Amino acid sequence: MLPTRLDTDRIRAARRVIDPVFLDTPLYRCEALEPHLGCAVSVKLETANPVRSFKGRGTELVTSRAGAPAVVCASAGNLGQALAWSGRRRGLDVTVVASRFAPAPKLDRIRALDARLELVDGDIETARERAAAIARHDGIRLVEDSLDIETCEGAATIGLELAGTTFDTVLLALGGGAMATGVGHVLKALAPGVEVICVQPHGAPAMTRSWHSGRVVTTESIDTIADGVAGRFPIPEVLADLLQVADDAVLVREASIVAGMRLLLQHAGLVVEPSAALGIAAILEDRDRFAGRHVVTVLCGSNVDVDAYRAWTG
Repeated sequence: MLPTRLDTDRIRAARRVIDPVFLDTPLYRCEALEPHLGCAVSVKLETANPVRSFKGRGTELVTSRAGAPAVVCASAGNLGQALAWSGRRRGLDVTVVASRFAPAPKLDRIRALDARLELVDGDIETARERAAAIARHDGIRLVEDSLDIETCEGAATIGLELAGTTFDTVLLALGGGAMATGVGHVLKALAPGVEVICVQPHGAPAMTRSWHSGRVVTTESIDTIADGVAGRFPIPEVLADLLQVADDAVLVREASIVAGMRLLLQHAGLVVEPSAALGIAAILEDRDRFAGRHVVTVLCGSNVDVDAYRAWTG
């Protein structure tokens, strides 16, 4: 057994709890991308669901075990949407705390899903502090992405869907670590020959620096368009899991993220948010490393501001 907080049997059982709309998402080889990347590439499409990201897998587990009539979370946008969707489905009162600088479409969608939305000045770390204060004051469940094992084991069901296929490397967007630790855990348990590489922007490098250092490394600021992975304070328990399941963690430039988004639009017909293009960005920056390999990248979300997206890809 891998020495992580996750459990493969619990992950298998999670599939019985998660709404099927989030499961068995498309996985296919995208040959149109390959001349531009120099390797075989398959995409795992986590955007064709009601919240347009993988986060619903985790929030389905969280809300099924909430143990309280109300929950609160901090979110850059995608977790908040997913928790609002799953909470509404189960009759829970949901509060989401987000930065007022988060993409407007993400905030609008949280409101549309009947959650209470509180905006704070500052970034996701400020939102986390406020969400924790609300939980203490109101006596409600605080949902902490990546720390709460349900968020990791929900995301890990992606790994179950990958494990039955043949490929060499998986590229995973790295933020708080729920998807990276979850998918990584399953692949190391069931397909140990697969290389697990996590990808983060240079402008939000805290977890990658922590992985390389073997200890928590924090940063003072965030400067990236990939808002979905933009944290400054890695969680020690999550880092400990990541150290067990990741083979490497790399940083990519903003220009490569934009180029990845553009390639996915022009050659795969896929609209993705910046965080979802991190895997493609990693290939663009190190073609020699991936040449001759079959690489899978998980396209983790597609919640974008239309005007910003047009500016990036136009």
